[in-house]
Amino acid sequence: MIASIIGATGYTGGEVLRLLLNHNKVEIGTLTSESYAGKKVSDVHPNLTGLVDQNFVDLNINKIIGESDIIFAALPHGASNEIISKIYKANENINLVDLSGDFRFDDLTVYEEWYKIKHTDPELNKKAVFGLPELYKDKIKKAKLIANPGCYPTSAILGSAPLLKNKLVKTDVIVDSKSGVSGAGKKLTANTHFPDANENFSAYGIATHRHSPEIQQEMEKLFGNNVNLSFTPHLVPINRGILTTIYMTFNQFMETKDVISLYREFYKDCPFVRVLDEGKFPQTKAVAGSNYCDIGIKSDKRTGRVIAVSAIDNLVKGASGQAVQNMNLMMGFDEKEGLNVVPLYP
Repeated sequence: MIASIIGATGYTGGEVLRLLLNHNKVEIGTLTSESYAGKKVSDVHPNLTGLVDQNFVDLNINKIIGESDIIFAALPHGASNEIISKIYKANENINLVDLSGDFRFDDLTVYEEWYKIKHTDPELNKKAVFGLPELYKDKIKKAKLIANPGCYPTSAILGSAPLLKNKLVKTDVIVDSKSGVSGAGKKLTANTHFPDANENFSAYGIATHRHSPEIQQEMEKLFGNNVNLSFTPHLVPINRGILTTIYMTFNQFMETKDVISLYREFYKDCPFVRVLDEGKFPQTKAVAGSNYCDIGIKSDKRTGRVIAVSAIDNLVKGASGQAVQNMNLMMGFDEKEGLNVVPLYP
């Protein structure tokens, strides 16, 4: 099977390529780049020196469709929307995984309000499936277009889903997330410039981050009711990783061991979710480079709350690894194919 990548020079495009090189069922197809057409892959991704012997090319929609069984789109929001729409108008049977936020929302007025972009293809948006395998595996298997979830939403939803689905907590949910600087992408900004990011720790996008409505959408689907979400992301001076802490209030208090049992039962068929033993909590280094999501739980009898902590690699389970996992399900492969990567430690 041939897999191509549109926008293969960014962090997420490069990670998709890295992971596909370990996939026994995939051959690398077209790798496009608007800025680096004609350049060698190793000029942009030095870690792939000697592993990929080809150059980036300009995007030719008809050519990439003809040469691909599946296409990954690792493009900025807005740009992805337009290109994917053109691809599907040319061939509606192509398999595609979109890593942007352009097809994640059921209600496009919410997307347009938070992203400040007019969606160009509402009909195609209706066909997209939200690509969180732990919740939507059966739908993903039948889909042609996957909307790969955001990094923060992945960590927040996986960390809270069992309690929300079983309606064991109240509707007020607080999500506090810390992310490494690669989550902002390759483009340099003041906040990610080394002298500003190094030895620094700051909150950003307070009450305004565009992942807020994505998290809320999926939490409300799980809960079957409105959720009052407060989400605050923070930037920490590490390359990779997201650590998310979720605060929920029990309807009726549960002991930690019982919540852990609930989570393990909920995720028993999910190979990339690791629910930790009582008293143990996730750390970003323990999942670095891998597609795992680690979850730790603590019930607080004094406050009546439950605290769930999740850790993912923002570039893998938070983006490219999840995209490959979705591809596996779409194409009928083993869900773990190409993703049996042992986390890097220390």
